[in-house]
Amino acid sequence: MMLGHRIYHHDAMTQNRKGWIEVLIEASVDSGELLGMLQDRGATGAWQENGRIHLYWPADRWSQALVEVLRQALRRLSPESEQPVIQVATVPDRDWNEQWARTVKPIRVGRRFVIRPSWASAEEAVLKPGEIELILDPKQAFGTGHHATTQLLLEWLEEVVRGGERLLDVGTGSGILAMAALRLGAASALGIDYDPVAIDCAREYAAANQFGPELTFQVGTLEQVRDDRFDLIVANLDRGTFLESVDRFAPFIRRGAGLLLSGLLAEDRVEMARAFADVGGAVRSWREREGWLALDLVAPESCEGAGE
Repeated sequence: MMLGHRIYHHDAMTQNRKGWIEVLIEASVDSGELLGMLQDRGATGAWQENGRIHLYWPADRWSQALVEVLRQALRRLSPESEQPVIQVATVPDRDWNEQWARTVKPIRVGRRFVIRPSWASAEEAVLKPGEIELILDPKQAFGTGHHATTQLLLEWLEEVVRGGERLLDVGTGSGILAMAALRLGAASALGIDYDPVAIDCAREYAAANQFGPELTFQVGTLEQVRDDRFDLIVANLDRGTFLESVDRFAPFIRRGAGLLLSGLLAEDRVEMARAFADVGGAVRSWREREGWLALDLVAPESCEGAGE
């Protein structure tokens, strides 16, 4: 788990000098994942250390209603934990950049992935033979590699990408899954997200990691994807979104695409299996971590040795 980091938007940091709202939360979730899940462009900062998350809003962009939004996001990120106490205070202007840069460290995920912020030197994360480096600075886009839902898919991609695949990343967030698949040998990847902030972040990451035309990102939803010729689809969403989108996955399943889905709770497995069975998908296997569930779905004729 990341020790701490700071996320910010330069415009808000430089233009607003009316004070800040600091929200303190005692929780073990990653602050970057939490901030990305809020999808609130008013939130301008986050960092954490010693089990405490610090979130920041300009005072004139804070609403008490955000407390309940925070509680809902925390329930999704850590469904088995007790709801933490959320403290809200007004604080004066302060620049946290130095502390932020000092606390963010590279991490390893799965057998091959090393994820590091751009300001961390290569010496801080020396690559071993066969390892793959991805450079991601924590920003307001879900998917920094620290949450179990992302890690489950990264590890699964290590096993299923054989080379030459066309991949679709639904709800791409930071674009980490699309980039990981390409590094593993996929031929092309398209990442879509309804949030333009996330797409902007993903494009910045793609440039930082020197991807070319093989990687594209688009603002949009699954029903807006006109090309259904993909070999593999990854999606790190949530139960409600999957249930609403089951029919939209059907054309891809019929064309033979495999689906790797995450962002679900362990108790969602039977419901998801039934929902996708109605549109021609079958659960081949599943994995769980920290109460979270990832599913591997295929067309029934491709389903051999399904997990139970």
